[in-house]
Amino acid sequence: MSTDFDVLVVGAGIQGAGTAEALVEAGYSVAILEQSGIAAATSSRSSKLIHGGLRYLETGQFHLVRECLRERQWLLDHKPHLVRMVPFYLPVYRHSRHSPWQIRLGLSLYSLLAGVSREYARFRKVPREQWHTLQGLDQEGLLAVYRYFDGQTDDAALTHDAINAALHGGARLVCPASLVGAEVHAGRVLVDYVADGQLNTLHVRALVNCSGPWVATTNERCSPPAPLPPLELVAGTHIELPVMLGDCIFYLQAEDGRAIFVMPWRGRTLVGTTERSYSGEPQDVAPTVEEERYLLNTVQHYFPRTRNLSLNDICDSWAGLRVLPGSNASPFSRPRETLIACDNERRPRVLAVAGGKLTSYRATARKVVRRLRPTLDGDQSGSNPHTARSDAPSTSEKERNL
Repeated sequence: MSTDFDVLVVGAGIQGAGTAEALVEAGYSVAILEQSGIAAATSSRSSKLIHGGLRYLETGQFHLVRECLRERQWLLDHKPHLVRMVPFYLPVYRHSRHSPWQIRLGLSLYSLLAGVSREYARFRKVPREQWHTLQGLDQEGLLAVYRYFDGQTDDAALTHDAINAALHGGARLVCPASLVGAEVHAGRVLVDYVADGQLNTLHVRALVNCSGPWVATTNERCSPPAPLPPLELVAGTHIELPVMLGDCIFYLQAEDGRAIFVMPWRGRTLVGTTERSYSGEPQDVAPTVEEERYLLNTVQHYFPRTRNLSLNDICDSWAGLRVLPGSNASPFSRPRETLIACDNERRPRVLAVAGGKLTSYRATARKVVRRLRPTLDGDQSGSNPHTARSDAPSTSEKERNL
């Protein structure tokens, strides 16, 4: 089995999966190194939404919203078995941070960015006489309810789909495996890793670090490392409740003003998410009792029929980690654009991908491929820059070792 590849992708979450798929489609040979399992961390612990991010309009992140809405449309067109549009209901109360006219303005801009001619792009105000159909939503102080559409997916299944596409195109997956170190040497990157208790070496022309919350740790094992700015891990918790609140998603405001989604998920109700700084080991992140209570209280505030539930009734809960730029500002106000850092801007050998949205994983992958083209197409020695292998056996969700 060859130990020479054009690119090594570290991490098999959604960003690594999408990057590997895009590189294979571009004709490059790819190896993927994953320490535990496909979508084993953040990429299976998200809010399961394929959306533009309505709330990011408030912080002026129009480019991000537009990019995500374009990607949402592509996923709807090409992966309808994984992504579907769902009605979202946004209630506005006397105590809400935003008035009805502000919500209407935001939704109008959201529709324009999506393309008002598109199916599902338009929104409407729900007539008062239909409020009784909204799964028992509390109507005390309710001023207006707006309905719009956005996407929902199974995040882990979407990640597996991208990995499988890369594998069918010839990529090789090593899992479980741990990166020991990577050194740029004579126009190549020598990569040492451990798998099955053995130390192994790969020779690649570039390394892409898509290790999510481990991105800084992985970067430190590269020589030279990519110049990452200060980063912060932010934990987000979700809970599952043993009730069904219909087949729609509610976009609610928690007591501290944060946006909380209440949505159907596999016969239950999924509620999330929270945001808190996290400084421990990524693999140790877990929901706190305070977070679970915060989410449960939010649901109970808006849906009186859930007020008989207690913390003991929570069916399941989990926490994932976002990677955000380090700052004293609240997580909500920080940019959510994906950061791509390179060891060399002209011909990068080591790239680190920090942050990123589930919805825009393909856009991030395209940016990585563009950054790597001068390196991969400019090398005149060594392996052919277009050596993507087509002899990989058929696989579904099976993880393959080198």
